[in-house]
Amino acid sequence: YPLTLFFLAAYLIYNDGIQTVVTVATIYADQELHLSQAVQIETILLVQFVAFGGAWMLGRVAGRFGAWRTIAASLVVWIIAVGLAYPLPAGAPVPFLLLGCLIGLVLGGSQALSRSLCSHMIPHGREAEYFGLYEISSDGTSWLGPLLFGLAFQLTHAYRVAIFSTLVFFIAGLAMLLAVPVRRAIIGAGN
Repeated sequence: YPLTLFFLAAYLIYNDGIQTVVTVATIYADQELHLSQAVQIETILLVQFVAFGGAWMLGRVAGRFGAWRTIAASLVVWIIAVGLAYPLPAGAPVPFLLLGCLIGLVLGGSQALSRSLCSHMIPHGREAEYFGLYEISSDGTSWLGPLLFGLAFQLTHAYRVAIFSTLVFFIAGLAMLLAVPVRRAIIGAGN
């Protein structure tokens, strides 16, 4: 099922971007934006609450427009969010909190919808095999984003450039996702 594997490859790329942004956000907030730990903790909590509503909202949007389109739209929001992280002013917590809200809107939904869409591309009776590959691959590539972030910082000594470098994952993942013929993949898997 090469189309299912192609979708998994797209997922691995954009999910690595998501995981990297989540992982390095506090480094960026601390080292580049000089925000206090209290602001960082408040933002993390805010993101969690907004993510709950965001996942519900994206589920509703997917019900109307389809999971594939909704995931693609969420990746566009991720691209915008990372782009907005670059010019955030240092020492200003409100823009960082607002950016956290934007990320929260798409954080849970983009991942949940990806798992849901993937489940439609898996042949009946082979769910454990494919979801095992899905999880192992996700864990196996989770070092790529932090590596790029670290290399970008090491070469430029600028956290703004490092956070901006994560756009590679969202743009490449979106391009690959758009190339997946979802209906054909679902039919090819017998669903």
